[in-house]
Amino acid sequence: MSLRSKARRPGPEALDATRRSAHALDLDRYVPAYLTFLASKMSSSASAAYRPRFGVGITDWRIMALLATEPWISAGRVCDVIGLDKAAVSRSVGAMKKAGILETGEDQYRQSIALTRKGLQLHDRIVKLSLAREQQLLQSFSAAEREMLVNFLSRMHAQVIDAEIRSERVSSRSSR
Repeated sequence: MSLRSKARRPGPEALDATRRSAHALDLDRYVPAYLTFLASKMSSSASAAYRPRFGVGITDWRIMALLATEPWISAGRVCDVIGLDKAAVSRSVGAMKKAGILETGEDQYRQSIALTRKGLQLHDRIVKLSLAREQQLLQSFSAAEREMLVNFLSRMHAQVIDAEIRSERVSSRSSR
């Protein structure tokens, strides 16, 4: 199945060969494109489902999901684990704190965050919908295929992390 054939809007009737690159990526075989497109669609549909029903968007939900498993962590840890930028995390944390979903604790070295009781209750309501969405996404996969998919994604994630670490080492050496 073609990545582009699943789009809601049709492509051009005839392709203009003078505007196509001989080096264009095969978007039906290019894994980063699939992952990016899938993540974008999943994020926008999740936000559309969660915001009207629960009053939180996808960034809030990602932070809540992490804090439900790792309470009292720093915003920096949230950025590292989820891959969000500091500004997005800061905005979301501020909004959730104002809504009473999240609280901050201070120690002398760092500010840590955790879900409040209200936040945990909200998390537990949202997680039911989140798991139903996952079930729908993976309905055509066998249990073995699901395990294989998680293994592949985990390995890809490790590759990205390893590349980030290598890049940080190179940039720290060049700044000396």
